[in-house]
Amino acid sequence: MVAAGKRLGLTQPAVSQVVGEMEKRVGIKLLDRKVRPVVPTVAGNIVRRQAGILLSEARQIRTLLREVGRAKFPMVRVGLVDSLVRVLSADLAMFLRARSDHVSVYSGLTAAHFSALFTRQLDMFIGVDEFQSSNDIERWPILTEPYILAVSQGYRRVTSVTDLARLAREKPLVRFTSRSRTGEDIERYLQRLGLDVPRSTEFDSPHGVAGMIRGGGWAITTPLCMYEAGMPNGIVYMPLPTASLSRTLLLTSRRQELGPLPQFTATRCRDLLRKKPLTELRRKLSWLEEPFNIMHD
Repeated sequence: MVAAGKRLGLTQPAVSQVVGEMEKRVGIKLLDRKVRPVVPTVAGNIVRRQAGILLSEARQIRTLLREVGRAKFPMVRVGLVDSLVRVLSADLAMFLRARSDHVSVYSGLTAAHFSALFTRQLDMFIGVDEFQSSNDIERWPILTEPYILAVSQGYRRVTSVTDLARLAREKPLVRFTSRSRTGEDIERYLQRLGLDVPRSTEFDSPHGVAGMIRGGGWAITTPLCMYEAGMPNGIVYMPLPTASLSRTLLLTSRRQELGPLPQFTATRCRDLLRKKPLTELRRKLSWLEEPFNIMHD
């Protein structure tokens, strides 16, 4: 209390009174006064941690306002779903570097990025949409891609649900983790077909899935997931036998906080995807009836 008073230019009783008023407003003790020296309670630690975040952001206001004149951001933090890391990360970082003094690019599962965007640890996220019910989020669609079947080389063609059920009995299904949106989509698809496939192996990255397919398994995946894994040899790709399934990738950010940057970034992502990966995937998967649909603003 004494040290805090010196930093704030207040007396120790004045600081004690402020803390007491806070405790009265929230109805819970913030300090444990039964021990010496006084320490924060669990609630007090929560307040201190959140206050630290607020103060840190407040200190950035002057810098942010100064940067407006230069039309450049001091920092931009963007999250990428794992299946876009190879395709986008380097070129996207260079694109953002021209518009920011510091760029951080993170990869990982959508759920983790969802939390980071709302707690202001991320500024933008590129992946599937987990924010459909939030009006505080702006969305810039990038593309829609179909799900496909990937089987270890040498297996017969799968053209019906009966064939898919046989495949599930003969080879292990390699799953994307149920913590991912891709994993959830695949489970719902299998349930619609009435297939109860035992859980054995799951991964949170396309590389692990591709490796297990080559070892004798099979998976429901997407072209960009397999492109991320390097389109390894020893895997055969086929259309799903029935009930088409697709996912839409988009850029999300907190509404009106970055000006036109999210829209420009989404446009850049579309351009990068058109350049090489989609051209290469269309050539390798020429049988696709519903290829990639690049979105527009």
